Amino acid sequence: MLEQVRDSLEGDLRAFEELVRRHQSRIVADCRHMTRDDLNSEDLAQEVFVKAFFAMKGFEGRSSFRQWLQRIKVHHCLNHLKRRGSKPGTPIDDAAVEQHHELQVSPVAERRYEQLGERERIAAVLNSMSTTLRVPLIMADMDELSFAEIASALGIGLSAAKMRVKRAREEFRRKYEGGEN
Repeated sequence: MLEQVRDSLEGDLRAFEELVRRHQSRIVADCRHMTRDDLNSEDLAQEVFVKAFFAMKGFEGRSSFRQWLQRIKVHHCLNHLKRRGSKPGTPIDDAAVEQHHELQVSPVAERRYEQLGERERIAAVLNSMSTTLRVPLIMADMDELSFAEIASALGIGLSAAKMRVKRAREEFRRKYEGGEN
């Protein structure tokens, strides 16, 4: 399949479209979980595939295509988080928020939240975690990257990568089992 993609980079995009179809749902979900950005996760995923398309000639095959694509996604999401980090947000307990009725959570919404399924609980716990722990956890448990790959992608030492994943798993387990979010 990868050879077909490389051969078709100049015109016929069907082979690359097939690769996108195979990996799209995972990349979108990972972008959503890594950045906590539901509104832009599909755009981020699309940008990942565009980067992959233009970098395809440089793909040497030393890792699987999936791992290569995951590394592109990780770097792209981290860059997105850095850019977004400089933008101020409004704290949920801000007095200005309380004055706007449309921003208030209704009791119905709270009950609905309590009835969320397991997938939604997992997403909620992931969203409640700091980027420092959430990103390595996703890379290890969802992307199935090795500690060395995580360390390399994040620009940290191997022992730091192992420790972050360990702490993230502990925090996730504690929050999930305790019903915290």
